[in-house]
Amino acid sequence: MREVDVVGIRFEEPEYAPVLILHEKEGGRYVPIWIGAAEAAAISLQQQGVRPGRPLTHDLVATLLDTFSHPLDRVEIVGVAEGTFFAELVIGETRVSARPSDAVAVALRTASPVMVSREVLDEVGISLAGQGDEEVEAFREFLDNVSPDDFLGEGGPAEEPGGASS
Repeated sequence: MREVDVVGIRFEEPEYAPVLILHEKEGGRYVPIWIGAAEAAAISLQQQGVRPGRPLTHDLVATLLDTFSHPLDRVEIVGVAEGTFFAELVIGETRVSARPSDAVAVALRTASPVMVSREVLDEVGISLAGQGDEEVEAFREFLDNVSPDDFLGEGGPAEEPGGASS
């Protein structure tokens, strides 16, 4: 497992689909994960320090963990298959399956680390190591225009219930 920073949310054109961008702390690879609009809003609000008048579902989960003294140790993005990513909330010896977008939203609220497996990084990680300024700018432009199909080939992204492909 490698720790990542949550860079933030970018939007794919022309559909304006939200993409969660993670950045490997040591190694420098980026991981783009297409997510739903509600989860994108929850992540963005937390990163901007905006507190909604009423708690969101991710706030509720964080409050429950704190109330029952079961801190979230970390979030692990453990796999990817046909464009669908899989994550787990690690709470002591217990692992709870979750969509990466939900897991990251909870991790941000609990100041917990986000980890990505080496296998996922090797499969979908995008590296800028050894690249010049032009290549870095080209990658930033790529992030603004990337499509899930760019990672999948012919089949297109696998849809989760609710339409998100995180």
